[in-house]
Amino acid sequence: MTENLPDDPMRRLCRIMAQLRNPEHGCPWDLKQTYGTIVPYTLEEAYEVADAIQRGAMDELRDELGDLLFQVVFYAQIASEEGRFSFDDVVLGICDKMLRRHPHVFGDADYRDDAQLREAWEQAKAEERSQRRQDTSDRVRDSQMDGVARALPALIRAEKLQKRAARVGFDWPDARGAFDKTREEFAEIEVEWQAADPDRLQDELGDMLFAMVNVVRLLGMDAEQTLSRANEKFERRFRSMERVLHEAGHADLGGLALDELEAAWERVKRLQAD
Repeated sequence: MTENLPDDPMRRLCRIMAQLRNPEHGCPWDLKQTYGTIVPYTLEEAYEVADAIQRGAMDELRDELGDLLFQVVFYAQIASEEGRFSFDDVVLGICDKMLRRHPHVFGDADYRDDAQLREAWEQAKAEERSQRRQDTSDRVRDSQMDGVARALPALIRAEKLQKRAARVGFDWPDARGAFDKTREEFAEIEVEWQAADPDRLQDELGDMLFAMVNVVRLLGMDAEQTLSRANEKFERRFRSMERVLHEAGHADLGGLALDELEAAWERVKRLQAD
């Protein structure tokens, strides 16, 4: 039977989560979950939050944020059962971190501009990483690459790795050098394509994508957002092409020749450019 729940919304959610994981009366699905099995759901919920924001769907955003918050509580409940940490520890940890990283708000620091603010933020993060390394006996070497999560989407991770390298001066002086590098990588792709070695070809294709992220970054743009815009544009044009062809009496696009599809595509591009 469900216990009386406290009035505080966050406490209520934590109590619900504990009941779902109750070994005797909990939910079989929730009981068999682990940190690893929940990760795909967490990523999905995070993307659904981003999607709701991009579409301006504020009612959906409220629900999606709730779903994402539930993921945090789920991890904390498993950790609590293992005696590692509690949800309160998670909350207190982020509170302490925000106080520590905002001395200009909660202390006496005075930053003149955004550049100084970002520099101080990165310095605080670096000090935190250094402290974590000191607290972990098997990590003795300091690297600029430490702390860049491997589970990040590849474009985002590439940009973060490049920014880390740039901190010590390992960077192109401007976007021109990075752009010239893409020409070099493209030539290497053609060589490996002809050699028909799939592994080496994939390596060169990866180098090309990595080089393009450098170009985007040095032009002051975000690689993930840039590709997202391209995705949206392609989808919008393809849907318009489908509509044009359907209105012309072509119910099955799969039966059309490529030149017919390309002609419709070019027509849509001209119409959207006007």
